[in-house]
Amino acid sequence: MAAIDPEDRLKELDSTLTGIEQVLDLDGMRRDIAELREQSADPELWNDQERAQQVTRRLSYLESELGRVEGLRQRLDDVATLYELAAEMDDADTRREADDEVAALGKEIQQLEVRTLMSGEYDEREALVTINAQAGGVDAADWAQQLQRMYLRWAERHGYPTEIYETSYAEEAGIKSTTFTVKAPYAYGTLRGEHGTHRLVRISPFDNQGRRQTSFAGLDVVPVVEQSDHIDIDENDLRIDVYRSSGPGGQGVNTTDSAVRITHIPTGIVVSCQNERSQLQNKATAMGVLQAKLLERKRQEEAEKISSLRGESTTSWGTQIRNYVLHPYQIVKDLRTGVEAGNPAAVLDGEIDEFIEAEIRWMRQREAEAAQ
Repeated sequence: MAAIDPEDRLKELDSTLTGIEQVLDLDGMRRDIAELREQSADPELWNDQERAQQVTRRLSYLESELGRVEGLRQRLDDVATLYELAAEMDDADTRREADDEVAALGKEIQQLEVRTLMSGEYDEREALVTINAQAGGVDAADWAQQLQRMYLRWAERHGYPTEIYETSYAEEAGIKSTTFTVKAPYAYGTLRGEHGTHRLVRISPFDNQGRRQTSFAGLDVVPVVEQSDHIDIDENDLRIDVYRSSGPGGQGVNTTDSAVRITHIPTGIVVSCQNERSQLQNKATAMGVLQAKLLERKRQEEAEKISSLRGESTTSWGTQIRNYVLHPYQIVKDLRTGVEAGNPAAVLDGEIDEFIEAEIRWMRQREAEAAQ
């Protein structure tokens, strides 16, 4: 197989980056940054802490994205100069340096291209993630906790703030469920393909006979609601319970009955919040979680209705999407995209970008096919 001519590769990367710049609308980003900087400089903004945090997070994200694109453009221009220098000097070392930089640029531009594929109605929202232990007993509870750590580590690697709203601990080990937010623009568009059942195969650390155990945990990802969303909730449809927050082993987080559990009776949706010390704050947060789940339910019902009118069958998101095998061999494999990783320890430590990027492309392709 003949090597790709550097000039052709540079033209290819330039074309891809130009397309990305057009989709992202860099001039529009610069205008938004200027407006957000003006807002953040207003002392009155900080009278509303939640609004202030939204503004600063959005500003930080846009500045980072713009800097990333401009940096790639500068590096692409610089590497072209490097090739010219290598040719003039007939310098093999400089040529290898340029080749290495082109390979790195190709990977980074490809990663950035994935961002342009997120154009869904709610893709730019923050994400609300819920993890539930499913079949597998104590192993499933332990597995749910490992998944929680994996996504929190992924967010940490990217510098995305997170907030855990509620964690229900299992009696022996692990967790029954947890709900947390990833507070970054496009977190929902990035993570929505992770929605589904995750399957773990390993030698159970809880089995004194050392037998292999298969356990399951379900992941639910919905967009965080915003003020513009209209979700009507009748107070008569709610059952609200208060209880004492608790940590692993039953240790009290605080000594008041401040944790709140809300049950939406018509749908059976149950949400909880225990991270705040105030019962009112926990109730407000839990209502936000309920609104997010009802919004997603409404969106899914509308999508199913459209698919029904088209004579199409809808795909259940509650199906198994990925296997994590630790015994008798080690591999993580996505059942939709076919992406594999031979180092499960790294994946469970948050290195999941390869899986996420592949599933975003996979979902975009399926959506394009459905629209035809």
